Amino acid sequence: VLESIGQIAINVKGTARARDFYRDVLGLRHLFDAGPNLAFFQCGGVRLMLSPPSKPEHDNPGSIIYYKVADLVATHAAMVARGAAFEAEPHLVATMPDHALWMAFLRDSEGNLLALMEEKRPA
Repeated sequence: VLESIGQIAINVKGTARARDFYRDVLGLRHLFDAGPNLAFFQCGGVRLMLSPPSKPEHDNPGSIIYYKVADLVATHAAMVARGAAFEAEPHLVATMPDHALWMAFLRDSEGNLLALMEEKRPA
């Protein structure tokens, strides 16, 4: 039985550049480096591993990672102040019975598409 995600590998072309982006722009907690090409971060209960593709057949864009945030507008503003370039302003994606789903999309330093998401619930 699968219980949770333990780690996600994210393809990067420049580990040092990507490490700086994930630490300084996204604000994730840097755990450790392993050699010159691996950098590890903590995001909630999931560890992220930044590394160049280990084989040519693994050199492809990654899946979109959706980071949950408590306040999308404030997180968006903080990341823009730290140099993030978003594709658009935060916007409503869908209205569900118990919440409104808001998102904002950006690219990391390696060109991978990322998303911030907030499930806004009525007060």
